[in-house]
Amino acid sequence: MGTKTHELNLSGLVCPQPVLACREFLEQQVVQAIAVYVDNEAASVNVRRFLEQRGFSAAIERKGELWRIDAASKDAARQSDVHVPQRAEKKILVFITTETIGRGDDGLGTKLMATFLSTLPEMGDALWRVILLNGGVKLAATPSDAIQSLQRLEQSGVSVLVCGTCLAHYGLHAEKAVGETSNMLDIVTSLSLADLVIRP
Repeated sequence: MGTKTHELNLSGLVCPQPVLACREFLEQQVVQAIAVYVDNEAASVNVRRFLEQRGFSAAIERKGELWRIDAASKDAARQSDVHVPQRAEKKILVFITTETIGRGDDGLGTKLMATFLSTLPEMGDALWRVILLNGGVKLAATPSDAIQSLQRLEQSGVSVLVCGTCLAHYGLHAEKAVGETSNMLDIVTSLSLADLVIRP
């Protein structure tokens, strides 16, 4: 007898409701395989990431006006370490909500932000995650020194989360060059897990 695939239609829900609904569904029953339907790309990426964090292997397929995320449970032994950060015990999170630092001169503020990002590696292994929200998502999508700095951080093991709702607002989904598209649940959870939050 094959594994039953549960189907969950979450179309019409906006971030972070698809992820929350998916989490609630998984908490109510044991699921080995699930197919989740959403009606926008950002939600599909967020749900896939959530399922992968919960120990599923997941893939996205476009189905007309909907996106389908097919997920199957992995070995339970592999699920246990999904949420364990492979970095220093202390976790520093950098929370960026604009593409510049300070007020007065945007040109200067842009240079200061580029310098700030390029200097973040000095924090060492304690630097755990960078979150880009609102205007901060432009740093991950606009050709600049900021993208190179963020890519170097990501390559070194720092998690870079980019707000999917914000990318959609600015029309930058296709231009995103670094980081993982994220949602408000991930962002709030990250803030609660961090030992120190830095906001430039």
